[in-house]
Amino acid sequence: MENDVIIIGGAFAGLTAAIYSARQGMNTLLITKDIGGQGLLTTDIQNYPGFNSISGFDLASKFQEQASLYGVRYVYDEVTNISSDGNLFKIKTFSGEFESEGLILAFGKTPRDLNVKGEEKLKGLGVSYCSICDGPLYKNKEVAVAGAGDHALQAALYLSTVASRVYVVQKGSRISGSEEMISEVKAHENVVFLTENEILEIFGERNVEGLLLKNQKTGAQEKLKIEAVFVEMGYVAKTGFIKDLVNLNASGEVIVDQFCATSHPGIYACGDVTNIPYKQAVISAGQGSVAALSCINYIHKKRGKGSLKSDWKFIDSKKS
Repeated sequence: MENDVIIIGGAFAGLTAAIYSARQGMNTLLITKDIGGQGLLTTDIQNYPGFNSISGFDLASKFQEQASLYGVRYVYDEVTNISSDGNLFKIKTFSGEFESEGLILAFGKTPRDLNVKGEEKLKGLGVSYCSICDGPLYKNKEVAVAGAGDHALQAALYLSTVASRVYVVQKGSRISGSEEMISEVKAHENVVFLTENEILEIFGERNVEGLLLKNQKTGAQEKLKIEAVFVEMGYVAKTGFIKDLVNLNASGEVIVDQFCATSHPGIYACGDVTNIPYKQAVISAGQGSVAALSCINYIHKKRGKGSLKSDWKFIDSKKS
């Protein structure tokens, strides 16, 4: 078979799983829309062991470079369906269909929509969910960040170095985020906080031209002219297409055990898509290694081989 293991997702969990899988001689295919996932949104990671400071893009690039050394293959596409006949998994994408003995889900979470009029129409035309990716397109322009918490503040901080003015629109009466991030963002004079404001509409004909805001105190509505809005509303696990295949929790996260095993034999999951707490890059990477080793053991058991107890040593199950 061309693929022993298929991994869906190309961020820290998926890339680590790919490294471990390929190192053990598994024909490994990684299917992903992009390399880095949510990690691309982080400009400065200061808590990944071995690096005092590194961007999400650079860290993901190092992961991929290592995975490629072991022969990991890539398909840049989106998965539309997963099925199983009890022996093999069939994964359909927009461009084709692939089969494997083991499957690892590592596709993380996707940005949550703002869910206002005009958002869908203007996606990619000034409505963005990635400040790092699209920020440079709006150099010396006026833009807005919609959202709360440190993710929104981090986006505003980056955009302040690119755009002429950055409006941070939040519904609450107080600026939302950690004190450290708030202080850092406030130090930039071109960042303007618009608290107690709700976005009712994103308007524009061919591109974003502005926002329709409603003041939470007075109820008054006014238009804010901008050329782009960066939506920072958090993330959601879009797992609806696998709800009949594996067990999910109330938040749509894949439920796994200590071996990263799901409720379906042969399917493992790791990273932010799972119910494991503390969504951090280093934790996702650790889960990726566990998922890969567990998946390899599953395949070895099917083939009547000894179980793998570590990344470097096989233990003969008949002697142990």
